[in-house]
Amino acid sequence: MSFDRSDATALAALLRAAARADILPRFRHLGAGAIRTKSGPLDLVTDADEAAERFIAAGLAARWPGALIVGEEAAAADPSLLERLASADLAFVVDPVDGTFNFASGVPLFAVMAAAIRRGRVEMAAIFDPMGDDTALALAGQGAWIETPDGARAGLRVAAADLPARMTGSVSWQYLPEPMRSRLLPNLPKLAATWNYRCAGHEYRLAASGGCHVLLYHRLMPWDHAPGWLLHREAGGYSAQFDGAEYAPDHVDGGLICAPDRTAWSAVRAALLGP
Repeated sequence: MSFDRSDATALAALLRAAARADILPRFRHLGAGAIRTKSGPLDLVTDADEAAERFIAAGLAARWPGALIVGEEAAAADPSLLERLASADLAFVVDPVDGTFNFASGVPLFAVMAAAIRRGRVEMAAIFDPMGDDTALALAGQGAWIETPDGARAGLRVAAADLPARMTGSVSWQYLPEPMRSRLLPNLPKLAATWNYRCAGHEYRLAASGGCHVLLYHRLMPWDHAPGWLLHREAGGYSAQFDGAEYAPDHVDGGLICAPDRTAWSAVRAALLGP
């Protein structure tokens, strides 16, 4: 069984419904105790994350019975879920509120993300923007597009490749280990401009729509990157881990660079990380 556009539309509708039921009503209305830390002060969870994940998980189970569902919050409670991801006949990874720090701070830049993974291969992806009310969707081998609730669609395409000095992008360096971090930071001016939205979902959407050229990450939790990786690839982009290996959703480290094509990837990798 393969996924088609009706499946992608159904996934988009589910993420939108979760946002309307459990995320947007809480935005800028989180009460005392509704924001908590997990692994550290920058790793937050809110009541909206937990409620939306339950909503999405129930909807996925109803449409695709028997699928393994690996939500960010469920995996925090049961890390063994990650170990089952690569071998599952069908699995979904879910990030109910990507950009939780922005959401908890009242910044309107967050997303709802999900991806379908069949025996270790990412086959369908959705990144819903609750503020813009549209969804970036991708199907393996079938392209990437933006879809609005009324069914209108517009294709996505990455920016044209260029020299590193004329390329822009998002570089997430905070999780880089030493000495890699100290090697990369002085090299950032080799790109035309860099930033960090604190929301991978919007960074991937920007790259897939041609709004920037480069993305760089180190920590690769699948709910953060499987949806965006497929979106970027189906929009014509090229990506690989720092050592050139192909991305896989069960790889949680090793870094990832996304660029318009393989030549640009090599140039960016050399500029930022060296030979």
